[in-house]
Amino acid sequence: MEFFCYHRDRPGSLELRNQLLEEHWSYMDRYAAEMIARGPTLTSDGDAPTGSVHIVDLPDPTAARTFAFGEPGYQAGVYRDVMLRRWHNTLGRTMWEFPAGDTGDNRYLVLGFGLGTGQAADLEMPPEQDELIAYGPLLSDDGATWVGTAVLVRAPDPDTARAVLTSDRYADIEVHRWQFGGRS
Repeated sequence: MEFFCYHRDRPGSLELRNQLLEEHWSYMDRYAAEMIARGPTLTSDGDAPTGSVHIVDLPDPTAARTFAFGEPGYQAGVYRDVMLRRWHNTLGRTMWEFPAGDTGDNRYLVLGFGLGTGQAADLEMPPEQDELIAYGPLLSDDGATWVGTAVLVRAPDPDTARAVLTSDRYADIEVHRWQFGGRS
């Protein structure tokens, strides 16, 4: 089962986050084989982290909760909240298989939150897939109901990144700067 996990930083937690960086990486190293994508979200100028995204393939929801809430930054209070959702890897690859590699800027996390009624949106990938790093629906805990879409994409600007999703099919769309994560 694939899961999308987004830890959002608590205001004022940067120093604590930095102190725990090695512990965070060591924790994530234990999940290297299960990792589909990972990396921090950043302020609009790219100077500071605002959260941490991990997309993982784990055996069940219990393992996903253990992963999300056992993370050292979560345990120490770095994060203000955690979004943990079932997810489907529509591209069928990891971020390390992204043809353009991990260099360069202009990468974004795009989160579309469903309206709560009506048909699911954007289940099919956009026709132009070359810039998609990860793409898939966010699902209810039982995996049966579409609740939104999560995308990692390379784009020239936030508006172009946002346009990957069909705007009128979502209650809200968030766009965050994002970069490839992990050890250098």
